[in-house]
Amino acid sequence: MSEIILESEITCPECDFKKIETMPTNACQYFYECSRCYTILKPLSGDCCVFCSFGTVKCPPIQQGNSCCD
Repeated sequence: MSEIILESEITCPECDFKKIETMPTNACQYFYECSRCYTILKPLSGDCCVFCSFGTVKCPPIQQGNSCCD
């Protein structure tokens, strides 16, 4: 099993602001507020969390090959 990456860089689709965040390992993060423009991000259709939609790294459950948020 490969090592789980816990940091992901989220890019806001509204203002293109990027920020590195630590992903939770015990819950999905469904909402995320951009630090620059304060837009509330939600997962895109088919994604389980904001990291899977807007991050450079998928959330820990997806990295492990599991479904997220069951």
